[in-house]
Amino acid sequence: MSASDILISVEELQRQIEQGLASNICIVDLSSRENYLNGHVPGAVFLPFQALLWGQPPIPGKIAAKEQLEQVFSMLGLDSDTQFIVYDDEGGGWAGRFIWTLDVIGHSNYRYLNGGLHAWNKAGFALETDINQRPEKAVSIDVNQDLLIEIPNILQGLEKQNICIWDARSPSEYDGSRALAAKAGHMPGAINCEWTELMDSNNGLIIRKDAKEYLASLGIDGSKTIITHCQGHHRSGFTYLVGKTLGLTIEAYHGAWNEWGNHPDTPVEQ
Repeated sequence: MSASDILISVEELQRQIEQGLASNICIVDLSSRENYLNGHVPGAVFLPFQALLWGQPPIPGKIAAKEQLEQVFSMLGLDSDTQFIVYDDEGGGWAGRFIWTLDVIGHSNYRYLNGGLHAWNKAGFALETDINQRPEKAVSIDVNQDLLIEIPNILQGLEKQNICIWDARSPSEYDGSRALAAKAGHMPGAINCEWTELMDSNNGLIIRKDAKEYLASLGIDGSKTIITHCQGHHRSGFTYLVGKTLGLTIEAYHGAWNEWGNHPDTPVEQ
């Protein structure tokens, strides 16, 4: 799927729903359980974001175990032609994390509902409260270890100066004035662009139309492989997604600052 095809507008999805969704389409809602029960896109299946996470200290945000992911995708009825349309209620963090997970398991047939629940509600489209389920199907998945960025990959990239680190955390986390790990600050040379900066707050939290130009103005211009991270690979789920939609070469560090900031041998700047 090309970068330009990753995004689907709420208007386009509404048209597909009115015409009758194709049997291979699975809409996945990664909102809070409360918001899902209060109303969701018609046909959407609820998936708690915790299902995507390792969930164990000290690095809970790492990718879930293979067996756990197989349970998730069995519940979603994954097969080779399933197209996932994914959204959440916060502008794309958990939706992006889901898309990153799909990339890691080698399933590239997906779309992001641009703006998610915010954009859907802004457009005034109907919600439903039915609890939807997909026919379960036992699946076996393979996790592509080459797509899992770890500390040695980043250290090597910093040494060779062939990577660009996109820090999606808040400015206070980036400069070290707010510490959420043993070490405060950021990776050497990292560029800070808080994830919400890429959302159009006046237009249902869709990805801002000038995202590519805005990132380039900060130095995230695609001239090097981009590695994005946050504290636990949630906010960087969205920045990873943005990079994908812009056609940038982007990867995500799933250990994130929970790992880097608590590791004794990782370099940190403030």
